[in-house]
Amino acid sequence: MFAASVLTLFPDAFPGPLGVSLIGTAQKKGLWALETVDIRKFSRHKHASVDDTPAGGGAGMVLRPDVAAAAIDAVTASSEEERPLIYMTPRGRPLTQSRVREWAAGPGLVVFCGRFEGLDERVIKARKLEEVSVGDAVLAGGEAAAICLIEACVRLIPGVLGDPASAEEESFEGDLLEYPHYTRPREWEGEEIPEVLLSGDHGAIARWRREMAEKTTQERRPDLWERHVRRQGEDR
Repeated sequence: MFAASVLTLFPDAFPGPLGVSLIGTAQKKGLWALETVDIRKFSRHKHASVDDTPAGGGAGMVLRPDVAAAAIDAVTASSEEERPLIYMTPRGRPLTQSRVREWAAGPGLVVFCGRFEGLDERVIKARKLEEVSVGDAVLAGGEAAAICLIEACVRLIPGVLGDPASAEEESFEGDLLEYPHYTRPREWEGEEIPEVLLSGDHGAIARWRREMAEKTTQERRPDLWERHVRRQGEDR
């Protein structure tokens, strides 16, 4: 079973969106498990301090290595299986759907949520944390990013989605963004559903969707489009 352990200064932030809809239902059914670990409980300092000033000076505070390592070690020691250790940080490698698929097929993740100016570099290296970013933006902490990561993984676990085909034709599959969707009413504010989608011609619908996916990817994500074209060439 996929098990996610989240190390955070704000355990009340969870489950949040992970506790509702299909993801929350799947947890209740036992398809995956969520554990939150309060980093502050591993502090041995007065007032349960978890941070200190940056070496070399500068603004903000840095999470202490002794506290962070104690929390990480406690979780890994109690785990039945070895799981990837992830540190959510804007300087990490971008989260990708291919990486999500790999993690979703495994025993789960241990996710460390950063705060303040970040985590002492020595912990990252000593515990071999994989640094992951959910986008080119800076958040107040790693909790929202951790929820994003876990949800992306859990929705790929067999039995979570109502229709398994939902995960087969979506953005990033085949390095393409998803085609646009429409539903009733047929006409809304002067705009109609594209006629081809109402034609009943499944071949024509499939071609249109493919064309729209390619067009959208070219316009919005030229980096993905370049990779898609390159892989298409390699497959020939």
